[in-house]
Amino acid sequence: MAKFMESKYQNVEEKVYHAKSGWLMLVCSLLLYALAIVGVVFGGIRLDADEADPVGILLFVVSLLWLSLGWLLWIGLKVVRPNEALVLTLFGRYIGTLKEDGFFFVNPFCVSFNPAAKTKLNQSGDVKPENSIVSGIQVNTASGASAGTVSNKISLKVMTLNNNRQKINDCLGNPVEIGIAVMWRVVDTAKAVFNVDNYKEYLSLQCDSALREIVRIYPYDVAPGVDTTGDGIADEGSLRGSADLVATRIRDKIQEKVHFAGLEIVEARITYLAYAPEIAAVMLQRQQASAIIDARKMIVDGAVGMVQMALDKINHEDICSLDDERKAQMVANLLVVLCGNRDAQPVVNTGSIY
Repeated sequence: MAKFMESKYQNVEEKVYHAKSGWLMLVCSLLLYALAIVGVVFGGIRLDADEADPVGILLFVVSLLWLSLGWLLWIGLKVVRPNEALVLTLFGRYIGTLKEDGFFFVNPFCVSFNPAAKTKLNQSGDVKPENSIVSGIQVNTASGASAGTVSNKISLKVMTLNNNRQKINDCLGNPVEIGIAVMWRVVDTAKAVFNVDNYKEYLSLQCDSALREIVRIYPYDVAPGVDTTGDGIADEGSLRGSADLVATRIRDKIQEKVHFAGLEIVEARITYLAYAPEIAAVMLQRQQASAIIDARKMIVDGAVGMVQMALDKINHEDICSLDDERKAQMVANLLVVLCGNRDAQPVVNTGSIY
């Protein structure tokens, strides 16, 4: 899918933008403001002495223009923190990404662009109390929010996305609820901004899609005759027993889908896994029945071994001689005692066993 999109659509490559120091520009602009104030004063004095003085007119006009328009340079002052980036465009043309941390000066007409600035994912550091959650994506609904209060900086930190739990049918058709946590980061700011409409929404939707694709391959628990690897051989893979393998396959599937958007999936982990409520009680009874059967099998195996040991001990010590009928009766009695759920009630025989 990523290769198809890269071949069909224009793939924008990231360019590093090297900006000048903002401190130098700030100091120079303040000095020019001081000189402009002096120029206005001296120009006014010369005009008072001679209204036709060309030097006075030039000095006054130039100084006044700088006082009126000099602040435009301050628009180009940018502060970038560590692990942050600014994607800069000049009249719609991408000119580069500012990734260095510090105080810089860029072209005042450059605009920082981030279409996902207002999109809030369900993750730490990105969730606001006044936001509403829709399918793992948080949309700012605060009435006071405006475009001017939203930062267009792109975070390059590793972030954790916790999408809402999904109800998905496993390979046997049983509905299960599953949730995942995806650790991700932006590695190519140009692809993230220009190749997709909103890289945060794109990531969230691709996580849901990849999760459904992988979960449908596995049963919730180990089931006979199920091939989860695609090699045509039945295996013991399951969502509950192969959580690490399932998480790795989910991570690889998401990475395949979001590579076109310049994102890297660092890790994916299953955070919640359970049967859907409508079948949870029935599946619990099934698990209990399976556990009871396994326990009974173990008890019977142990009881048979103990009976065999008792008979061997009697024969070896030559305690008494038992015919086949008495041996069968003894075996039956011992099995009843060893395999019963309640304590045995002994019966004392005061007569002969024959």
